[in-house]
Amino acid sequence: MKPDFAFVQSLYRGLEEPARQAVDRTVLAVVAARRAGRKVAVVTGSGPNLHEGVTTLIAELIRVGIVQGVSTSSAVVAHEMAGGLDKVRRVDGRALGVPEGLLPRGGLFEMALMSPKTERIVRQEMALDEELLRKVREAPGEVIIKAAGNMGYPVGLRTERLALQIEALARAHGLPFERVAGLGADPRTMIGAAAAAGAPALVSVPQLVGGGAVGMCVGDSIPLKQRSLLMSRLLGEAAVIIESGVVLTQEIHDGPYETYTGHGIWSGWEGETTYSLKDKTLVRIDLDPNLRKVWEIERSGGEVQASIDKGLPKTKTFKVPFRMEMSGFARLEGSIPIVGDLGVIWPVLAWRAAEELGVRLEFLSYPQESEQGKRMREWIVEEIGVLDRARMLERLKGGGA
Repeated sequence: MKPDFAFVQSLYRGLEEPARQAVDRTVLAVVAARRAGRKVAVVTGSGPNLHEGVTTLIAELIRVGIVQGVSTSSAVVAHEMAGGLDKVRRVDGRALGVPEGLLPRGGLFEMALMSPKTERIVRQEMALDEELLRKVREAPGEVIIKAAGNMGYPVGLRTERLALQIEALARAHGLPFERVAGLGADPRTMIGAAAAAGAPALVSVPQLVGGGAVGMCVGDSIPLKQRSLLMSRLLGEAAVIIESGVVLTQEIHDGPYETYTGHGIWSGWEGETTYSLKDKTLVRIDLDPNLRKVWEIERSGGEVQASIDKGLPKTKTFKVPFRMEMSGFARLEGSIPIVGDLGVIWPVLAWRAAEELGVRLEFLSYPQESEQGKRMREWIVEEIGVLDRARMLERLKGGGA
């Protein structure tokens, strides 16, 4: 999809001044890190990152060498195994004869509208209920775009079953589930791009819940201690860490092996491998204005650290709803809060950084409500395919992991 750089420039001009300044500081940090040969890592959640095309954009940033590692949720892994976004037909499942106890609130049943290629892949692996497919096609309903491979038959069911096979392969090879899945995933997904580039793509421990069987299989593929150590290596090697639409990040960026904010002290005491957030640039893209408010309070007098030192409840100290991740974030000297819509912020960040580094992007994401965003979502549905099990097995057998 040809990038619309003029539109992204207009998004940049439309940013409020604090957000534009924060974007400029982030671009400077990313460019400085890459020119010095240092790494940039991204920590994403699911939800808007998928719907705004941000996960596809991050895959492009991995491809061109701007991003060298990504942490995400097991839900995103499940969706990327199915292509990222897809179209589903939603009908009344009760009229189809589906047991009401199996249906979600509202009683809707979804059928994925598969491309010919996807249908061939799925039919090679599982027998389909042809009568059910016929009933869904003939029943009154609506077609929508949503996160792929979730509840739509048969792609969602295929993803669940495939997860069990990938877990077995991952355990046999001593690899994380997401690494093995990435070998067969579309290279325009984050897990696929990371596997192609030899970069880490990992689910963090707080983000293991989600994606149905995929989440459980990701969790069971390697021990938690190994997962935490791999995460600490990913973050420890990064000069810049960008967090996007994700919660519980304090457990991610300063988890059990990080020493600067204190939680890794005993791991280091016992001689284990640790890392430090000191001197790193930690960027957070968030819609919550309290993030910036707490950050500004800390910059004006160090009150966040003072409250921690005195053991005081921070919610009462600052008179704001205090999310846990605000603490470690606000105290880091190199933290940058970007308060804004991640669907707007990410294409601006990518465009600015690529321009400065002289890198040519072949894809840009856009806010999903814009005309460019609507076309982008259709493009993702049509172009980005499901995980190719045969390719995954071939690459794993050939030592591609």
